[in-house]
Amino acid sequence: MSHTVGEVAKLAHVTVRTLHHYDRMGLLSPSERSEAGYRRYSLTDLELLQQVLFYRELGFRLHEIKNLMRDGGIDRCEALLGQRDLLEMRVARLQAMVGLIDRTLVSLEGGIAMGKEEMFEVFGDFDPSQYEEEAKERWGEMDAYRESAKRTSGYTKDDWQRIKMEGEGHLKTMVTLLDQGVPPNDPRAMDVAEEARLALDRNFYPCSHEMHVGLGEMYVADPRFASYYDQHRPGLAQWFCDAIKANAERAATR
Repeated sequence: MSHTVGEVAKLAHVTVRTLHHYDRMGLLSPSERSEAGYRRYSLTDLELLQQVLFYRELGFRLHEIKNLMRDGGIDRCEALLGQRDLLEMRVARLQAMVGLIDRTLVSLEGGIAMGKEEMFEVFGDFDPSQYEEEAKERWGEMDAYRESAKRTSGYTKDDWQRIKMEGEGHLKTMVTLLDQGVPPNDPRAMDVAEEARLALDRNFYPCSHEMHVGLGEMYVADPRFASYYDQHRPGLAQWFCDAIKANAERAATR
């Protein structure tokens, strides 16, 4: 059985435009065509697409992936095992980074200075600046990333202190409301959610209600964010997420 480009796009969670681009550059061309000339993808094509997406997730550029995939004698199992090793290394590194972030957050909350060695222990010989161009290539076209980078590049220490104090003020209000048993759809809860949204909009990037709802869901789904909020009060992350959703619904009816 073969699949249309639309079916493959939906299956692989990519866009039709992406598949067309892969075809044009010779990275992944469908092995079949319908009588009308439309692209049709076989099971082998899907297996190759999986390989491409694995390499993309690992940070390889498209032209590098093309060179890797050009070898017709590539053993799929061998390629998958190599990709698995690379992913395990990334997981270990990310876990170490998460641990450092958590310790840094704890030190900031408690006003305890971290040692210089401890601040950079997980980086080793890693120089973040050497990946600046890659970051621009991968995320630079995102409007939020571009706008945030533009704004924060000129921020001073006082600006960051002001932003920190704003965030702490919102957090304190949320804790108080939660302690008082105020439900997330109460106007007071929605108001603090709106203040938090406007702070993002003002300090970093245009933050619509829809985008804020997505962030709220991340506050619950991402253990780092969930633990940050819940350490102040158990259930605060979910309460804040629900308040954000209620605020977005309120805005939609106005």
